[in-house]
Amino acid sequence: MTTSHEAVDGSGPAWPDLAKLPERFRQLPRALAERTRIATLAGVPALIAHPDWKTPCPTMIWMHGRTVNKELDPGRYLRWIRAGIAAVALDLPGHGERLDPAFQDRRTTLAMLRHMSGEIDGVVDALAAPELGGVFDFERLGIGGMSAGGMATLLRLCEPHDFAVAAVEGTTGWLTGLFFPEVAGHAGETPWGTTQDRAVVEQLDPMSRVDSMAAIPMLFLHTRTDKTVPFDRLVPFVDALRASIERRGGAGSMIEMKTWEKTGAPEEHAGFGTFGNEAKNVQVEFLARVLRAVAPEAGF
Repeated sequence: MTTSHEAVDGSGPAWPDLAKLPERFRQLPRALAERTRIATLAGVPALIAHPDWKTPCPTMIWMHGRTVNKELDPGRYLRWIRAGIAAVALDLPGHGERLDPAFQDRRTTLAMLRHMSGEIDGVVDALAAPELGGVFDFERLGIGGMSAGGMATLLRLCEPHDFAVAAVEGTTGWLTGLFFPEVAGHAGETPWGTTQDRAVVEQLDPMSRVDSMAAIPMLFLHTRTDKTVPFDRLVPFVDALRASIERRGGAGSMIEMKTWEKTGAPEEHAGFGTFGNEAKNVQVEFLARVLRAVAPEAGF
C-alpha cells in the first residue's frame, strides 16, 4: 500500500499540505481535504477521509458510477466524517486514476463489476496497514455505491462477508432484467449490455442469489422515473431480498427504501437533482444510526 501523506503516529493527525495535493483534490472543501489521504489500497486508488485520524470509527467503502471518479461527491464524504464515519472512496476499474476507456463502455459493464467486486476484500485488508494508524473499526464496516458502484456492492454481498450495513442508490440487484429488458417486459428497450452472455449474467445475478445474502440493514435510494436504471428493475429485487430474509427468520423491514418521483437530475439518475441534499441527509442519518457513529467533539 502507498499513501501520499506521512503516516499517523499516536500523537495526532498528520494533515496534508493542501498546496501539494493534485489539482482534483484541491477542489475538495477545505474541511474535507484537510482530513483526506490519497492512497493505493491493494492496487485500487482510494480517497480516504477520517474525522480525526486518531479514534477508530465506523467506516464506509464507497464506489461511484460509470464514467466518473471517486472525487465526484465531496458533500457525501464531508457529511460522513462530520457524523463520525470514515469514507473510503474507490475508483472503479478503468476510471479516475486508472483510466481505461474500454471499461467505461456499457458493453463492458459486467466485466467491470466482476473486477471491482473481486477487489473489495483486498481494499479492506489494506486498511489494516500499520501506516494508517488503526483508525478504522472493522466491526462497524459498511459498503455502498451509486449506479454501477451499487451493482458492484450487491455482487460482493452475495458472498460471505463481514459488512454490517449497505447503502446504494440509483442501482439494482436484478442484472438480468437490466441487461435483457425483455425479461422485465420491455422488449425493444435499449439494453445496458447487448453483448453480454445471458447465462453468465443469470449465474452472477444477485436476484438469483438473494438467499446467499446475509441479512444486514440496507438502504436503497432511487428515483421512480430513473431512465438509466429503471425503478421497475429495482423493486422486484428489493421484494425478493425482503422475502428471503423473512423466510430465514429475519425482519424484512431492515431493508429500507426512499424514493422520489422527479428530481431534475440528468436522466433522473445521478445525484437526485433538487433533492440531492435530502438524499445525502437520509443516507448519513441511516448510516450513523446503524453504525452507532459518534460525531467528533471538535466540530468542523
